[in-house]
Amino acid sequence: QVQLVESGGGLVQAGGSLRLSCATSGRTFSFYAMGWFRQAPGKEREFVATTSWSGGNTLYADSVKGRFTISRDNAKITVYLQMNNLEPEDTAVYYCAAARTQRDIVRLTTVEYWGQGTQVTVSS
Repeated sequence: QVQLVESGGGLVQAGGSLRLSCATSGRTFSFYAMGWFRQAPGKEREFVATTSWSGGNTLYADSVKGRFTISRDNAKITVYLQMNNLEPEDTAVYYCAAARTQRDIVRLTTVEYWGQGTQVTVSS
């Protein structure tokens, strides 16, 4: 069974930091692009960041550029999202995603695998 399992969410004050992790199992994701999305209450799921299979190419949504960093450890097949200088507007459920290419990640509809999500709440 293919699984993406997120962890690391929680409650943090504005200006604080969190690091999300996405552990994979059930198949090898070494050659998959990986990414993060988020969904706030009453809003659509939105793209946050993606990394290529090698980790050498990353893309970010404008709203998080300069504050969030996506990385991956292919030995552990784990993807991370380091979130710094968090704002109340970052409050959402964060989802890990896997697809063949970064373009497939960004398109959202072509994501092949999703995690169950982890809640991030930023208080003002």
